[in-house]
Amino acid sequence: MRWSLAVLIGLLAGVWTAQRPGDPALFPAASSETAIVVHLLDNGFHTDLAVPRAALATGDDALARAVRALPPGDWVRIGWGDSVFYVEQGAISGRLPDGARAFFKPGGNPSVLMLDPDPADPALFAEPGRATLRLSPQGFAALRARVANSLRLDEGGQVVVSAQRDDDAAVFYASGETFWVGHLCNHWMAEVLNAGGLPMPMARSLTSGAVMRAARQAEQSAAELDLNDAGD
Repeated sequence: MRWSLAVLIGLLAGVWTAQRPGDPALFPAASSETAIVVHLLDNGFHTDLAVPRAALATGDDALARAVRALPPGDWVRIGWGDSVFYVEQGAISGRLPDGARAFFKPGGNPSVLMLDPDPADPALFAEPGRATLRLSPQGFAALRARVANSLRLDEGGQVVVSAQRDDDAAVFYASGETFWVGHLCNHWMAEVLNAGGLPMPMARSLTSGAVMRAARQAEQSAAELDLNDAGD
């Protein structure tokens, strides 16, 4: 019995501490490359990724066309979540039953990808809630492809608008992924950042704080690498 319990604890610990490795060919950008700067933003429980609109709009795929159709703004905030809970606004205390549904509904829930144009430079966002990352062109392309693959397209290959709010410019597009307690908004963001070359926790990316810590560690490691290269 004790042996079985020890094995179970070991397995759970392994799952909880599992890490997706980074890819140094994608992140950080080499000194010889023109880096694409993105900003991970944390509001305390959810993470968005602010990216340059021009870089996100490059090409002629469904994502690029959706970005070009957005209202003005030099930056685009990208987020993902449940198709109802994520879109609706209001005090969390009044939405707890719907939050429980989003987390625990058997079979999961439909989801949406948010694209929110923003004229403000995210570098002005308070530092405690921001991590600034310098991606290589290849890293940004891989990250962008992960975002694009999240979109659910119609038969004509176009994005499907799921919702819009009356009081802001954000547009929510139907996603082909499922939202549930095992795949929440911060899990999704960790997958996106990992696609761009950053090492990211797996189960521990349940919280925005875990994703931010991993991004900050990657940011710090990249800065140390730059210093070492400068000293050679």
